[in-house]
Amino acid sequence: MTAAYPMPIHSPEALPYGVQPVGRLVLFGDVLDFTADPSFSHPRDQQGVRWRPDHAVLIEHGRIVAVQARNVAMPTGWLDAKVQDHTGRLIMPGFIDTHVHCPQLDVIASFGTELLDWLHTYTFPAERRYADPEVSRMGAQRFVAALWAHGTTSAVVFPTVHKVSAEALFEVAHAHDMRMITGKVLMNRHAPDGLLDDVAQAERDCVDLIDHWHGQGRQAFAVTVRFAVTSTRDQLTMAGQLCRTYADTYMQTHVAESRDEVRLVADLFPDARSYLDVYDREGLIGPRSILAHGIWLDERDRAVLRDHGAQIAHSPSSNLFLGSGLFDWVQAQRDGVNVSLASDVGGGTGLSMLHNMSDAYKIQALQGNRLTAWKALFTATLGAAQHLGLAQEIGQVEPGLMADLTVWDWAHGPLACHRDSLAVASGDLHERVFCWMTLGDDRNLRATLVAGQVVFSACEAA
Repeated sequence: MTAAYPMPIHSPEALPYGVQPVGRLVLFGDVLDFTADPSFSHPRDQQGVRWRPDHAVLIEHGRIVAVQARNVAMPTGWLDAKVQDHTGRLIMPGFIDTHVHCPQLDVIASFGTELLDWLHTYTFPAERRYADPEVSRMGAQRFVAALWAHGTTSAVVFPTVHKVSAEALFEVAHAHDMRMITGKVLMNRHAPDGLLDDVAQAERDCVDLIDHWHGQGRQAFAVTVRFAVTSTRDQLTMAGQLCRTYADTYMQTHVAESRDEVRLVADLFPDARSYLDVYDREGLIGPRSILAHGIWLDERDRAVLRDHGAQIAHSPSSNLFLGSGLFDWVQAQRDGVNVSLASDVGGGTGLSMLHNMSDAYKIQALQGNRLTAWKALFTATLGAAQHLGLAQEIGQVEPGLMADLTVWDWAHGPLACHRDSLAVASGDLHERVFCWMTLGDDRNLRATLVAGQVVFSACEAA
């Protein structure tokens, strides 16, 4: 039996699954993280891979204070620390999902349409409901708990056009000291009534959210342009001005996801050289810009992204499910474009970053390339943290960083356990990690910690 997602969270007394904050905590297990960008296609090249079996992770006040071999004596004062013994399990940094839609949990696994039809048939009707503060509040709680239950501890999130939907996400994340990047969606055309804003009010809403939430704990605001189709030139200009005025905020949007979308943008902006150019000329492309998909970009577009330090949030499961196309990750890397990984729920079929890594492997295989588990896992942890400018906070199991961690069983079920035993016998670490990445899912997850607090426990959820 699976537990319901947590009820309203407004204080430490209402933590999910009855978990209370602790002072000092020690986790025992096998620690895997990364120190540098590993090989894309050569599994035996372990440069940048950091493997520390049978280690202890010491956590205090929400941060990692030490990572040491199990047989090393505990520091003075740590003998009475709370201990969670996960011997034989995998301890990793929490995953970072760089593109996901909170309200689209309501339409995940919807049948039968490509991107533009899918938005109008499923997404927009669901998002209209988030004008109701109670719907936004409950939706945010459900969404954040679902992230944790899949091992994701930080996210770049699209709410809806309604200010209250962004506020709800900030409130829930802030209550748990969770890294959240979000902002009210900008959308003033080509959408139904109830989902349209206007330029002046949208700007006021964004400034209010920035003033109240940006830099509040671990909260960060993102100027959030739905996509070029749903914003007029005036609104895009306003968004660019926000990015310049508040230079430490982020910018998130969609670009070149499907061919029909690219053709529509070309019709709406005939003077633009490309879809990406619509954003670039308004000052929306910079080192803190996250652009989802980027399947149908050309060489000049990729040069713009490289020169500005922007990133593509690759959404493998979504691209396959909607039939949008196959992202050429190898070419993007060759051209110096930063790439992170994303679930893009609800276009994607699940919040599991493991499933998205498995789908990313398949997309590359269809193009004659092979994606290592090292590269996939790096991209969803330290790589994403680096691209977001957050590597001093998240992405590694490293002293001084926030204790945003996940604990995993290597295998679940008789088939996966058999396969894991063969991988162990082979002595090939990549083979074992790749099998876990390919066969694993949320059933493998034992615990998720955010800022040192256990926000998901498989024992409590059973």
